[in-house]
Amino acid sequence: MTESVFPNFAELLGPCIAQVPPTAFPRFLALLERGAADRYRDWAGDIPEHVEVLLACAMREDRIADLVEHVWPIDDSVLEQLNGPLSAARDLYHGQFVGLSAWEQLAIQANAELQGATAWRTIAAGLTDQAVIAELERCAKLEEESSRELQRLIVRRVPPAG
Repeated sequence: MTESVFPNFAELLGPCIAQVPPTAFPRFLALLERGAADRYRDWAGDIPEHVEVLLACAMREDRIADLVEHVWPIDDSVLEQLNGPLSAARDLYHGQFVGLSAWEQLAIQANAELQGATAWRTIAAGLTDQAVIAELERCAKLEEESSRELQRLIVRRVPPAG
């Protein structure tokens, strides 16, 4: 799978993101991270020989969400406003994997992790609070770590016999 065929998730999810109050955007992304953690747990069931790596990726996704939730508080009423766009975004995200093998899905996810790292750094670039900036950088590094781990799995993968 070449980079040119990877979905641009920011573009794909743009209509959903447009419905999110700008002050809640990082929390919206954190909710998407929780959905990605669930996908990793699904992949762990599909590729049990790599369960440890995939569950570690799931834990990083949950950690990212935890970090963002901690440094980016929002009112419950605003969280409720995210339900509609979140549902639509998850449907669009999941749609990118339909009909693909688990390995093809992991290749897309490895690229999506790098896009996530870019998103956290882009948000951080517009901030002045050094503590929040540092936490968003941690998020970016966690995304990159998951991408590297997925790439290692993909490179080591032995094609099925037949």
